[in-house]
Amino acid sequence: MRKFLCVVFVPFIYSLHYSQAAKKALPCYDLTTVLKVEPTALYKPHLDASKSFGIQLLKDSKTLQKYINKGKFHKIKKSGKGYNVQKLDYSKGYMVSKAKTTLENMGAKFSKATKGGTFTVSSITRTLEDQCRLRKVNSNASLGISSHNYGNSFDISYIRFNNILKYNPKMEVALEKVLKHYADAGRIYYIKEKQQSCYHITVKNY
Repeated sequence: MRKFLCVVFVPFIYSLHYSQAAKKALPCYDLTTVLKVEPTALYKPHLDASKSFGIQLLKDSKTLQKYINKGKFHKIKKSGKGYNVQKLDYSKGYMVSKAKTTLENMGAKFSKATKGGTFTVSSITRTLEDQCRLRKVNSNASLGISSHNYGNSFDISYIRFNNILKYNPKMEVALEKVLKHYADAGRIYYIKEKQQSCYHITVKNY
């Protein structure tokens, strides 16, 4: 009887272990579902701009690392003139060269306009896996493709300036002037996201 139980029990353990391992190996998103989501008319230019850099959709950290190794993505400093990057739990601090340069130039312009003020970057490049994890804690996160998935988009909080979480209308006006300047120059698209309290900025391949 003991031998019989042992024979039955071992395959059951193996089957359970294999099932759990297979579950962990699968991505937490369904690519077919993600690709079916149609972007809004407001958001489509962001995606079109993202695809112009020749970067494939960033599915996971391995895909991102390949571009980093090739020198296509550049590390974003945690702070620079006119900006700070908050702790990134659901995105990576890397972007394509033009996006990195644009962020740094925007920070310098904002610093000059506010006599040394800083804005806060709240999100940078996200893989589809990052986006999936984010959706688990934030239902407002995009279900479809995001321009963050190509390494040329970042978010700037409009309620956190000089590392202080507080509504500051004067600083927000200064930030919007900087964004408008770059948008008028044909270098970025931006959207004010009210639910996320941030500006979503996508750098164009100018």
